[in-house]
Amino acid sequence: MAAATEISQRDRAVELLKERGVMRRIELSDAGVHPETLSRLVEEGVLTRVSRGLYQLTGADITAPHDLAEVAKRVPKGVICLISALQFHELTLQTPSRVWVAIGPKARKPKIEYPPTRIVRFGEQALSLGVQTHTIDGVPVPIFDPAKTVVDCFRFRKLVGFDVALEGLHNVIKSGKAKPAEIVRHARDTRIWSVLRPYLEMVVADGA
Repeated sequence: MAAATEISQRDRAVELLKERGVMRRIELSDAGVHPETLSRLVEEGVLTRVSRGLYQLTGADITAPHDLAEVAKRVPKGVICLISALQFHELTLQTPSRVWVAIGPKARKPKIEYPPTRIVRFGEQALSLGVQTHTIDGVPVPIFDPAKTVVDCFRFRKLVGFDVALEGLHNVIKSGKAKPAEIVRHARDTRIWSVLRPYLEMVVADGA
């Protein structure tokens, strides 16, 4: 009977990790997978312990959305921003090596072992504007909308690179994922309109 239970737990762990990509030990435990089963699966090479209490299938190709969901769980008041938000909205060819997440000016900086994370401090108003919630692996993930993301890239152009900001602007207009009026509104609200205006006018005039 014990052997059957062990097999059941092994199958359960593998199926869950196929679905979700990365899971915490407590989440697997709540799903009926005993810590001893996890240890055996790690010893056998079926699972990999990517950081303390965090597991994935060995050799699994974990995509960016899984990372966004994991960061959202670890930074509940943060918002996915800048290059990570650009990639999520398919507005850049950049593949960020870290998850970019915005936090408030006085928020405690989280310590995250995995996935690699880049913390950026936003003012309270900028942090509250243009936030959408997307469900990824069952996790509600706050992400800035396309227009706000592009505006933020101009605000932080020295951090992300001016070419990335301009790429995002071209793509957001070309794809129709944001209207010029939305960009103007966010740019004015975050006091970057004077910088962004000539580039938006150029992109609109060129038809992106």
